[in-house]
Amino acid sequence: MPCLYISTNINLDGIDTDPIFSEATTAISTIIGKPEKFVMVLLKGSVPISFERNKEPAAYAELISMGGINSEVKRKLISTIGTILQTKLSIPRTRFFLKVFDTTVFRNNSKM
Repeated sequence: MPCLYISTNINLDGIDTDPIFSEATTAISTIIGKPEKFVMVLLKGSVPISFERNKEPAAYAELISMGGINSEVKRKLISTIGTILQTKLSIPRTRFFLKVFDTTVFRNNSKM
C-alpha cells in the first residue's frame, strides 16, 4: 500500500484539497503500478517549514511503498507530485522535497 504524506507551510483553511488528493492518488497508482484503492494520501498544512533560509511556500513529502520503486519511478513521482503542488497550492517545484522509501529493499530473507 503506497502512502504519501505531504507537509506544507501553506494554511489549507478554505482551500479545496479534494483535487490534490484525487490527482496524487491517480498519479501514484499510475506511476507505481498499484491499484488506487490501496493508495493513501495524507496532507497537513500550517506546518512550520524553513527552506533556503526563508519561510516562503514550501512542502516536504514522504512516499512509502512496498515495491514498485526504482530510479525512473522516483523521477516521475518527484516531477508529478511537484507539479500538482505547484498547480494547486502555488508551491514552486524548487521548494518541494520528496523522500521515497521502498520497504522491500531491505527485506531480510532469513528463515530464522
